[in-house]
Amino acid sequence: MPVAIITGASKGLGRALAAALAGRGWDLVVDARSAGPLEEAARELRAAGQGAGRGAARVVALPGDVADAGHRAALVAAAGELGGLDLLVNNASALGAEPLVRLADHPLDGLREALEVNVVAPLGLIQQALPLLLMSSYLLSYEEFAARTERTFHDDGDGNGEAYDSHPYTENARNAGLSVSPPYIGTGGAILNISSDAAVEAYPTWGGYGAAKAALDQQSAVLAAEEPGLRVWWVDPGDMRTDLYAAAVPDDDDSGRPLPGTVVPALLRLLDGAAPSGRYTAASVAATTGEVSVR
Repeated sequence: MPVAIITGASKGLGRALAAALAGRGWDLVVDARSAGPLEEAARELRAAGQGAGRGAARVVALPGDVADAGHRAALVAAAGELGGLDLLVNNASALGAEPLVRLADHPLDGLREALEVNVVAPLGLIQQALPLLLMSSYLLSYEEFAARTERTFHDDGDGNGEAYDSHPYTENARNAGLSVSPPYIGTGGAILNISSDAAVEAYPTWGGYGAAKAALDQQSAVLAAEEPGLRVWWVDPGDMRTDLYAAAVPDDDDSGRPLPGTVVPALLRLLDGAAPSGRYTAASVAATTGEVSVR
C-alpha cells in the first residue's frame, strides 16, 4: 500500500486528510505535539480503512515537535519500516504570536519559532525523506493502480486480487544518499506543503505568520525546480474553522468558516491527477472541471 507522512495530524486539516487517505487504503505516519489527541486520531484512522472495507490501515503515531531533528528522523524511519514513502505532507504550523499582533509588537522569539516550524522543519523533513520519495512509483503507477482498485480491495473471492507495491526498489533507499551508490532514477513521490493566503496578501497582524508562509512558498518553488522527479505542491487551503485560526483571532466568530474536511477533495484531486508542481488554491482546484492549473 502507498505510504504518507502527515505532520500536525491530530486535528484540523491534517487529521481530515489522513482520514481520507486511510479510507483509501494508505498506510500513515502521523505526528502532533500532544500525545493524547494524536493517539485518539490514530485510532480513528485505523478504523477508517476498516469502515471502507479495506482492512485496518497501518498507522504509526509519533508525538513530538517537527522542529526537533531527532523527531523528524523518527518519522522518516517509521515510513521506511512501512515500506517506503509516497507522499509527505508538511501541515504542522506555528503562528509566532497568539493572538496575532502588529509587526511593531511582534515578539522576535515568536517570529523565530514561526520560521523554524513553518520553513526550517519542512525542509529538514524533506531532506531526510528525499531518498524514500525518489524511490516511490506511486504517481507513475496511479492510472494503472486506480483501474485496479476495485479488484484489489474488493476481491471477488477467487484469490486473484493483485496487491499493489508502490516501492519495488525500497531496498535501495538506504543507499540512495551515498556517493558510492549506483545511479538510480526514481519515478518520484509527492510533497504537499500547506501554505496560506497570508503568504501573498498583506493582512494586518498576519505579518510574522505570512512571512513564514511566503518563505515556505519560495522554498517549495525552488525545490520543485531542483527536483523535477518529484511533484511539489504548495497549497493555500483557504478559510477554515480550525484551532489555529481561533488562536490567531480569538475574538472573531468563525462559525461561518468551512470545516477542514471540505478542503480535502481538492487535495486529493492534486494527488489523483498527479498534478504538476506548483502553487494552488484549494478553491481553484475544486472549481476546475478540466486539467488542474497552477496559480
